[in-house]
Amino acid sequence: MMKETVPRRLPVVLPHHSDELLSSWIGRHAAFYGVPPLVMLQHCLSEVSSLRAADLHMSYDQEFRLANMFATERDVVRRMTFTNVAQSAHRFISARPTQVCASCSPGHRKPEPILRSQLLGWRITCPLCGGQFRQAVGQKLPSPFRQNRVAALHGEKLLDDEAERGVATWTSPAEIARLLLMRRVPRPFPREHDLWRFRVLGAIIPDFDHVVAQQQENLPSPAKPILPLHLRPALLAGVAIVERAGPEMLRMLRGHMMGQNRVRFIDAAENMIARASGPPVSPQMHLI
Repeated sequence: MMKETVPRRLPVVLPHHSDELLSSWIGRHAAFYGVPPLVMLQHCLSEVSSLRAADLHMSYDQEFRLANMFATERDVVRRMTFTNVAQSAHRFISARPTQVCASCSPGHRKPEPILRSQLLGWRITCPLCGGQFRQAVGQKLPSPFRQNRVAALHGEKLLDDEAERGVATWTSPAEIARLLLMRRVPRPFPREHDLWRFRVLGAIIPDFDHVVAQQQENLPSPAKPILPLHLRPALLAGVAIVERAGPEMLRMLRGHMMGQNRVRFIDAAENMIARASGPPVSPQMHLI
């Protein structure tokens, strides 16, 4: 007997919440039917290894099959994933919710839906209502960078335009953000045990170094540049400042580097500048 390539529709389909993440919607169906979420996913897509993988990328055929099982349109399934997000922004997608909107959170439902925007590490405001995000778990710390709010909102828009709509200016805002999280050596040279806290961002937003030292924050590396929500406005503002100033600011910032980090910074920055002013060049180096 020929194997079915398109799974049958579920007898009961739960409505999805606006901006709900695909894995969240699948997980709520799994709870309704009393099966593990991965079993629910693989009932339709046996080749997909995890719900995270389904959130990050779906092929046209996979979207079609999943849409058929959940009695919806393929475009609806696609909008619940990060398939359309630019590759440069994938490092900013958290594995779990880092923020929540008090107005738009469907927290009264059980199991609680997870919104797609709750995983976006470049956002400080809710894309549904424009309200300020608050931290999802742990201590709710106010941002010490309220004076940078206008620039931060501009930086958020730059990153969002690149990630969600493929719109960039003279270079990639996501790559600017990664450069700003590289380690730098300040002048005068600090005590050895203080070196961990100095990043390029502190050369643009001077209060950043002080706040990080005061709060003893463990900052992420450029490889996973998702800052805690209360520190995120500083990074977004830094992105906006560099983008507005143009390539010469990237060249100015290399003076804050030493050793191999300086070499990596210069290579990455010059690569970005070259791509902005001429034909494509060789792939950029990975930052540490």
